[in-house]
Amino acid sequence: MEQETFREQIEPILPPQPGVYRFISADDSLLYVGKAKNLKSRITSYFVKSNQHSGRIRLLVKQAANIQFTVVDSEHDALLLENSLIKEHQPKYNVMLKDDKSYPFIVIKKERFPRIFLTRNRIEDGSEYLGPFTSVSRVRMVLDFVRQAYPLRTCALNLSEANIRAGKFKVCLEYHLGNCLGPCEGLQDEADYRANMEQIRQIVKGKTGVVLNSLREEMLSHAGRFEYEQAEELRKKIAHLEKYQANSAVVSPQIDNVDVYGISMVEQRAFVAYFRVVQGAIIHTHAMQLKAQLDETPSDMLTFAILTMRERMDGTASEALLPFLPEYSINDLELSVPQRGDKKKLLDLAHRNALEYRNRILTRVDRHKMKGNRAVRVLSQLQLDFRMNNLPEHIECFDNSNTQGSFPVASCVVFRHGRPATKDYRHYNIKTVEGPNDFASMEEVVYRRYKRMLDESTPLPQLVLIDGGKGQLSAAFSSLKRLELNDKIQLVSIAKRLEEIYFPNDSVPLHINKRSESLRLLQKIRDEAHRFAITFHRLKRSKAGIRTGLSDVPGIGPKTADALLKHFRSIKKIREATADELAGIVGKARAEKIRAFFETSQSPHQD
Repeated sequence: MEQETFREQIEPILPPQPGVYRFISADDSLLYVGKAKNLKSRITSYFVKSNQHSGRIRLLVKQAANIQFTVVDSEHDALLLENSLIKEHQPKYNVMLKDDKSYPFIVIKKERFPRIFLTRNRIEDGSEYLGPFTSVSRVRMVLDFVRQAYPLRTCALNLSEANIRAGKFKVCLEYHLGNCLGPCEGLQDEADYRANMEQIRQIVKGKTGVVLNSLREEMLSHAGRFEYEQAEELRKKIAHLEKYQANSAVVSPQIDNVDVYGISMVEQRAFVAYFRVVQGAIIHTHAMQLKAQLDETPSDMLTFAILTMRERMDGTASEALLPFLPEYSINDLELSVPQRGDKKKLLDLAHRNALEYRNRILTRVDRHKMKGNRAVRVLSQLQLDFRMNNLPEHIECFDNSNTQGSFPVASCVVFRHGRPATKDYRHYNIKTVEGPNDFASMEEVVYRRYKRMLDESTPLPQLVLIDGGKGQLSAAFSSLKRLELNDKIQLVSIAKRLEEIYFPNDSVPLHINKRSESLRLLQKIRDEAHRFAITFHRLKRSKAGIRTGLSDVPGIGPKTADALLKHFRSIKKIREATADELAGIVGKARAEKIRAFFETSQSPHQD
């Protein structure tokens, strides 16, 4: 939006009151939502001394075609409306929440004898949902404790009075294991079950002290009436609960219904740690990452985090402990910055968690970047090892395979940026060499490969690796010399026994540190070329073995044999085929020859 347009159309109607403003683009999409104690002065600030604003703010103003605003009664209302609009529309230039996800709840089903379990899906069926929890492991820990201390049903039977009276159900294994008291047969009444469920409800909410006091009073009452069995059951339950409480309590029990926030800023990102404290126990912990889009201050980020967590966690805390007081207050929430005592210890713990979360995220980012750059690092080391002028981003490797000179083949594998480029892999049938001659085979394949690349003007590799020793290396180098590529491509070979690296015209091998990443890359490429060559060789040998079963049939050549095998899949099925079935593939005359051969021949290849 041009400054003149703003001054003529927008500035005259701006009120000096609290509210929320919205930058709208030419296609009516929402670019940015902001809050203000004074709409007139805040919005005008975008158009005053604009050359001093950040690039993103100047870009926002430039993209805006219109500015809309809503006047509210108080700063708090402006804060809530801004937060609501950001959540609903997620504008391009507003704070970005980086960890948005669904959280687990503990649900108490709306049933006569309610079940209790973990869920992520809230269904409006009248059931009670406790949470959300920020940790699934925390939920499971709570439920494990509940099931140890309170026998509850896990079945989904309809335990109506009529069904129980009619005797429709029988107790299951859970009853005999002591995990359920058998309400399905009327062995536990509804009042007793619901009393247990009320205690569980208080425990899940973190109010273990209330439940402990109630259980102790009940235990003493039973003991006073000489009901020692009931008192013993309550004693065990109290022991379970005290152990559970000991695992959760970290501060004074006097600190109750408090939220704690720690924050750590790095450039445009804020890392926030959140605790929910009830009766001195931290019952919820969470960490979130926020990314500033414009010129949001730490105060803005902290306020956004507070509103986000209160909305997510159905927050009812009366107090929030903060590292500093934000610019905006929040109704029904006392904001304080403790300077000493247990509350200060809690705040310090939250700050340490925010720092730990920040370091974890940044380390993960660095590792991701390092992983992305690992190939560059390894290839740079390889370039240094081989004294190359260029980074070997394109590497090719050759290997031969044959069985005593039979079925000679070769492979060429290609690695680009340290990774296999499988689409560029090539197989070669040796055409000009007879007998077991690895050197000549290597010379032929290398020549064919790079002759074709020159003819097709295909970019050449910086490094060529030969699987073998000095003999194979000399043969490959001879081909490169014939193609006048010996000065354009670095050629080396790797000998398997000692992993020695040989260079053309140099009898002294290079020994790379066995732990070197560059050597591991060469080994990986060499092993891949060997695997590719062996696979192709075995395939050829297998096909040739099958085809041999047809080679003795008069008038049947390789093409006819391939056609028959492609259709019938095996020699056995060809032998069992009728003359008409064979004629459909190879014609009547050949079909008759095949039938006559199999009917009279006792060739061992028939099987």
